Amino acid sequence: MEYLAIIVITFISGVVGTGMGGAIGAVMKRDSKKIVSLLLSFAAGIMLAVVCFDLMSEPIDMMRAGEVPQYTPIIVVVAVIAGYAIVYLLNYLIDKCTNHEVKHIDEAHPATADDLDELIHSNHYESHRDSKSNLFIAGLVMMVAIALHNLPEGMVIGASYAVEPDLTANLFSGAGFIMAILIGLHNIPEGMAVSVPLISGGMGKVKAVSLTALSGLPTVFGALLGYLLGGINSIMLVLSLGFASGAMLYVVFGELMPEAILMWKSKLPALSLFVGLLAGFLLVVF
Repeated sequence: MEYLAIIVITFISGVVGTGMGGAIGAVMKRDSKKIVSLLLSFAAGIMLAVVCFDLMSEPIDMMRAGEVPQYTPIIVVVAVIAGYAIVYLLNYLIDKCTNHEVKHIDEAHPATADDLDELIHSNHYESHRDSKSNLFIAGLVMMVAIALHNLPEGMVIGASYAVEPDLTANLFSGAGFIMAILIGLHNIPEGMAVSVPLISGGMGKVKAVSLTALSGLPTVFGALLGYLLGGINSIMLVLSLGFASGAMLYVVFGELMPEAILMWKSKLPALSLFVGLLAGFLLVVF
């Protein structure tokens, strides 16, 4: 029953969230970069609060209760570094594989209509006879990239739920549910980044949205893995929480905030991050 609940929650967060982004990308002609920038930085603030005030603090509470050794903080730091490094390496390899002549579109950056218009009408782009093919290939590569990227994100949800003593009773509360919502929202611009180039490259809208939604499926497998590892023993739970924290810290500092600032070079994204941090703190403590 617990595993079924995890599957349902992460299916909505991963598959539905990414598919929703794909659908928005299919019907949307123009968007506001400023609004997207504020939303990304606000989500980053909430994620940061959940990591600092919940995921990383849980092992410390366990140590003070005598459930884990006194050197637990060192284990947490090593696990956080490992989680950050692995996701960083994954994104580095993805960036190398996505070396196409397409304007700054990758797994973490929503492809806007303005970006595509600028790309399509640029002289450099027009010099390529197979321009549609380039966009189509870029969309396929991004689909694979986001699928791989969703695996550690799913582990974050699973590890967060592993902390709960009664998952069924706390399915719609606590860090696990908050992370499921945030990752689902984070998947929306990722879905747009897949569907827009696929459709621009000649794929039908229904097929493009369907493939985009499927790229969110690894979230489910990642969540099951994170929950399974976290439930083995206390040390594995600490390791899972630390790894998940590192993965989320990379998403915050390596993806969301840089993209938010690039989309709107202003101090307001930082303010939105601050507001999100306070909102996340309230969500965690209440």
